[in-house]
Amino acid sequence: MNFSTINQKIQPQKDTLLQHSLYEKVKTLDDLHKFLECHVYAVWDFMSLLKALQNKLTCTITPWFATENPQTRYLINEIVLAEESDLTLDGRRLSHFEMYMEAMQSCGAKTKELNKFLHHVIETKNVFISINQSDLHPNIKAFLDFTFRVIEEGKVHKIAAAFTFGREDLIPSMFSEILKNFQQNFPKTDLSKLIYYFERHIELDADEHGPMAMQMITELCQDDEHKWKEVEEVSVLALEKRIGLWDAIEEKIEANLELV
Repeated sequence: MNFSTINQKIQPQKDTLLQHSLYEKVKTLDDLHKFLECHVYAVWDFMSLLKALQNKLTCTITPWFATENPQTRYLINEIVLAEESDLTLDGRRLSHFEMYMEAMQSCGAKTKELNKFLHHVIETKNVFISINQSDLHPNIKAFLDFTFRVIEEGKVHKIAAAFTFGREDLIPSMFSEILKNFQQNFPKTDLSKLIYYFERHIELDADEHGPMAMQMITELCQDDEHKWKEVEEVSVLALEKRIGLWDAIEEKIEANLELV
């Protein structure tokens, strides 16, 4: 098995995401707020996939010992550097999650529910309990549950699959669709921080992180057909959960329109 086989297998899900009717539904500032207030959970749990990979592929404990594969060690550390401490629009250092939160606040989207959820995760020390007890849409719960189940299982090639095919490989095309919508529907709204976030992700994932993540999977799977098969299975599921997330956001936007 190779990348072309996996890409062929996941193409229907990628097409569904890139042609999703959600993009056309984000027409007003209220719609945008709904989108951001739901999508932020995907921005947050992405960081957990990233840190799970760093924990698996580098030494993050003391005493320090060199991990087995210097190449995967380098690849994940390079990605972590940018995702966890990138430059903001005004030259500060923040994680991409913090940048997204600032962008939400700058355009009037609410972060109260997300902060409440994160505090609950800290209190329970169990993300699955917090997901289950939250008031989130069932599809958002399913999206988060999938991410943390993959992490909990602990198979590094499966975590890398969710990270690569469910996120890094997908983001440039998907975020380009979102940006197109912003430029058409919000020409007079200051979305500079939000646009910077999306443009930064497109730039990094297309030119650097996407190819690095692909290389990481190659290093992790090598000639093991069983691992490649599991990568394929996780990749399909990751994209299906993302479709579910997009469906949930669309449903919330449509429900909001019915109340008007």
